[in-house]
Amino acid sequence: MTPCSILIPAHDEADYIDACLETILAQDHAGPAEIVLIANGCSDDTADRARAHAPAFAARGWVLRVEDLAQGGKIGALNHGDRCASHGIRIYLDADIRMSPHLLSGLVRVLETEKPRYAGGKLVVAPARSPVSRAYARFWQKLPFVARGVTGAGLFAVNAAGRARWGDFPQVISDDTFVRLQFDENERFLVDAPYEWPLVEGFSPLVRVRRRQDQGVAEIARLYPELPQRQGQVRPDRRELMRLAARDPIGFAAYAAVALAVRTGRNTQEWARGR
Repeated sequence: MTPCSILIPAHDEADYIDACLETILAQDHAGPAEIVLIANGCSDDTADRARAHAPAFAARGWVLRVEDLAQGGKIGALNHGDRCASHGIRIYLDADIRMSPHLLSGLVRVLETEKPRYAGGKLVVAPARSPVSRAYARFWQKLPFVARGVTGAGLFAVNAAGRARWGDFPQVISDDTFVRLQFDENERFLVDAPYEWPLVEGFSPLVRVRRRQDQGVAEIARLYPELPQRQGQVRPDRRELMRLAARDPIGFAAYAAVALAVRTGRNTQEWARGR
């Protein structure tokens, strides 16, 4: 039975960490697993909430390790987690993600090879309260990169040979893009099991997050110009975009409005998660 390590960087995630860990505990993966939660610069009780789950993980023979770092920052937390991890298969998971029960076993099956591989699950946006976020999410999820690709948003996994392709995580905005582009399209695998990813609420937070995403992609292209050639098809052509827009004009309007606000430089506030 193949073991795996799940690394969870967490900054002030007290509202989300219980559900995240409970969905990990509910996985049907039969092999050994260690969960390393890296609480970084938290001002809430994220670490204590996580530690409370340790007995339940121990009861099924898994290890939950909580690292409490004074310094904030996701990249530092990821690198610290890698230094703590024991197993070659690594699942990098945001603390607000909810995994469906078959996802972990599916990831491990795909990564049980000596060939370098990258894997992810089927991204499903969690139900939003804001009408504009609901409309945006409905359209965005139908775009080819999200519907058929391995986005890496909130969750991505690699095997030992894949992890050997880079050293420490660099100080970049988009760690998931950096990792995904270490692999060619034929090395990236989509597991047919969903995970739930929360979208920010409201127009202004959507613009800030979209701008941050675009900045992250541009930063990768500037710092690592060899990586974007591995991107593959990420944007729909005009015909497909119009077909999607015709099917959901309200969703398209929300998506286009956010894209236009980013492009025209409106809403130039500093990015925040926007929850």
